[in-house]
Amino acid sequence: MREKISSCLFCDIAHSRVSCIPVFESTELIAFLDSSPIRRGHVQIIPRDHFNYFDDLPADLAGEIVGTGQKIARAQKKIYGVDRVAFLFSGGDVPHAHAHIVPMHDKTDITSRLYIAQEVLTFRSMPDASLEELEAVADELRSAIKLV
Repeated sequence: MREKISSCLFCDIAHSRVSCIPVFESTELIAFLDSSPIRRGHVQIIPRDHFNYFDDLPADLAGEIVGTGQKIARAQKKIYGVDRVAFLFSGGDVPHAHAHIVPMHDKTDITSRLYIAQEVLTFRSMPDASLEELEAVADELRSAIKLV
């Protein structure tokens, strides 16, 4: 179900009311760099229309997101020399369906609490990348995406 949400960060990004560093765009979605990346090249893909969660997405749009994620993953593997790229739909921070594509350098880059032995964990906020760094990464990815 498509919704219009007036206070959704990702709707604002999708409709150019909030800036981002895009690496790929189509009429239905936009892929942009995460401003607090887990790893260099961490990309988020969002549909331009608002859907709260990934299970609300029409199957064809979910398929377009997955296909775009595969294209970005191939580019990330080439650029960053990794064997594995994580792809996951998320909805924890922003209730607008979105996928993360993260080049994995360590198996703990994307993990579950079930794998962690410590009872009590503390987390810090991810550092924000500078605009200059994001622009350089976006240029790398845009060039590589065209080749895959």
